[in-house]
This record gives sequence, C-alpha cells and structure tokens, in this order.
Amino acid sequence: MKTHALTAVVALFAITACNRAERTETEENQVAASDVFNNATGAGVTETGTVDSAFVTDAIKGDNGEVAIGNLAQAQGQSRAVKDFGKLLVSDHGAHKQELAALASSAGVSVTDEPTDEAKANLTKLEALHGTEFDKQFKMMMIEDHKKDIAKYEKQASSGDPQTAALAQKTLPTLRKHLDAANAL
Repeated sequence: MKTHALTAVVALFAITACNRAERTETEENQVAASDVFNNATGAGVTETGTVDSAFVTDAIKGDNGEVAIGNLAQAQGQSRAVKDFGKLLVSDHGAHKQELAALASSAGVSVTDEPTDEAKANLTKLEALHGTEFDKQFKMMMIEDHKKDIAKYEKQASSGDPQTAALAQKTLPTLRKHLDAANAL
C-alpha cells in the first residue's frame, strides 16, 4: 500500500514538473516575441500592452524642465506670486515625474534627468534676468508652455495607448490649474 502511495506522489511531482517546464518555455517564447516587437517599434511592453515611449520620455523631460524653471523662479523671482508658483511647479511636476518614472520602468523605457531643448533655452534666457523682468518673462513662458502641454496631453488622452492616455487624462486638471495660475501672475 505504501509503495502505491509513494508511486502516486512521485508521478504527481513528475507531471507537475513537466507542466511547469512547458509553461516556462511558453513564457520565454512570449518574452522573446515581445523583445522583437520592442526592438522593432521602440515601444516598451508591460503586462497590459505597449506604452507610448516617445510620449513618456518627452513628458519626463518636460517635468524636468518645469522643476528646473520652478527652482529658478523661487530663487530669482521678485514677486511672492512668482516664487509661490515656482514652488508649485517643483512640487507638482516632481510628483508627476515619479509617476512617469514608475510607468517607464515597468515598460523598459529609460528615465532621463534632462529637460527638453525648449526648457533648456528658456532656462538660459531666464537665468540672465532678475526682478520684474524675470517675472514678466517667466509668466509669458509659463503661459505658452502650459498651453502647449495641455494640447499634447489632450491629444494623448484621446489617442494614445491606454496607460499613457489614462495618465494624460489624470494630469490635465493640474496643467490647466498651472495655466490659470500663470495667467493670474
């Protein structure tokens, strides 16, 4: 009797091991197919599908620029409103970058600390200014920048992959709040 029970247990382990090996081989084939897709399209893949890696990278760079400009506004702005708006930019765009970085990491998209080229140019212009001239140029740049960002995020919210579309939709109220604050400066 003990021999039959032992044989049954050994057989069960053998069947389980075979099934696990088959499943592992299938999973490896799926990962390999995903890697081929990623290399061909440049898109990152997550468990739920592709991520618009170009949008994610551009959005991360945008957040980096907003944080840098926000820090500069706190240091060089003349009015309390400009300094406070700079602080808001650092807080909101820093938090948004963390969300984007998590999405990027899960999708195999590189996270950069570089700002956009436009933000670099704006930083260079603003670094040379102080006082009321800084405040005036900062306001104009933030209005223009947030209008562009809202347009990009609206487009992504309606036509992007599901993950970045949801993130874009979630971000739009904050961008609109920033535009309103910039207009009020």
